[in-house]
Amino acid sequence: MKEGKEINNEAMINEQIRDREVRLIGENGEQLGIMSSREAFQKAQDAGLDLVKVAPMAKPPVCKIVDYGKYRYEQARREKEARKKQHIVDIKEIRMSPNIDANDLNTKVGAARKFLTKGDKVKVTIRFRGREMAHMNASRPVLDNFAKQVEDIAVLEKPAKIEGRNMSIVLGQKRK
Repeated sequence: MKEGKEINNEAMINEQIRDREVRLIGENGEQLGIMSSREAFQKAQDAGLDLVKVAPMAKPPVCKIVDYGKYRYEQARREKEARKKQHIVDIKEIRMSPNIDANDLNTKVGAARKFLTKGDKVKVTIRFRGREMAHMNASRPVLDNFAKQVEDIAVLEKPAKIEGRNMSIVLGQKRK
């Protein structure tokens, strides 16, 4: 049994619980009712276990009689399982020039398809240099053509937008 040492920042245990009254849940999950925190702590000691505050924001706070080490282990396992199921979406960028050749465009489309099938988003950027800046709007069809070539697996999330010397679109994976 732990003696009032707070190892986990969220959970208060044993003597740290200073609320006037708490709702107590027994070691088998049964409701033991609302009682003073001293009385609840005494019941936990009688059972040879710890009193852990599991829902501090409830009115009155909910405490449970459990083995604190086992409780912490279960909580860590649940958090690890939740992290395992998360997928972080990266944004991959594909850069082109406004006068890109058809074969080069097809190569870039192939790379975009690979990124999209992995679940990443793709930002397709056309970079303008020198005199190309005067014909920025003439390059919009290049981006539209790119989006059209991957429309079977991708959806346009952000339409063509000019940012300084670049024009870009963002494509995301199509939801089934």
